[in-house]
Amino acid sequence: MQNNGTQELVEKECAKQGRLVLLRHGQTAWSVSGQHTGRTDLPLTEVGVEQAKEAGARLQCAFTKGFDEDCVLVSPLRRAQQTAQFAGFTSYTICDSALEWDYGAAEGRTRGDIAALSGVEAWDVWKHGPKVLPSHMVSDAKEVLPSGEAVDVHRTSGESLQEVSDRTQKIIDMAMPKLKLGKDVLVVAHAHVLRILTARWLGVNPEFARLLRMDTAHYSVLGEYKGDNVIVHWNC
Repeated sequence: MQNNGTQELVEKECAKQGRLVLLRHGQTAWSVSGQHTGRTDLPLTEVGVEQAKEAGARLQCAFTKGFDEDCVLVSPLRRAQQTAQFAGFTSYTICDSALEWDYGAAEGRTRGDIAALSGVEAWDVWKHGPKVLPSHMVSDAKEVLPSGEAVDVHRTSGESLQEVSDRTQKIIDMAMPKLKLGKDVLVVAHAHVLRILTARWLGVNPEFARLLRMDTAHYSVLGEYKGDNVIVHWNC
């Protein structure tokens, strides 16, 4: 039986594990239009830039000690890097595993577009995944954004939900040594990959991620409580 002093020491040691903080990028033209935005390298809108700055201020208030330079992991896509920079995190590590879900033939298309082109009624990325879409939809394109910028849209066969889930384990593996040292780790990335990472953290079916709403430029916090991986805060 542990005495009070030993119990306090155990609780102190458990409390030392850092927190995994997930920040979704700010608004893009396609987050407004409802087009599936996976690997297409979109910039933030002006609204997205302001959202990123506001998110940085909220994070500064919530995490007064900040984040060590080696504890900021950012998706290589422009919208995530811009979000990190405008939020005040100018030194970071590019994390390829934090790329958004590869939506395959759904890339750059709305759900209505996809239903019309594929014949799959009420297609849903969570239920059906990109791989069920017909091969004739796998075609590259260019699209002009409302800002006038042209972006390349590359369409592949896409990733399954399980493949994305397995990929997010690499992010957790990168973060865990730092978390065990008591450091907080910030991941700046995309809505779906961060939601799927959360399901992976919790050890539940990746389909659970669809129930987790994550708004643009909002952050969530994952941690440990009494030996279990938990959600500490969500969509802040």
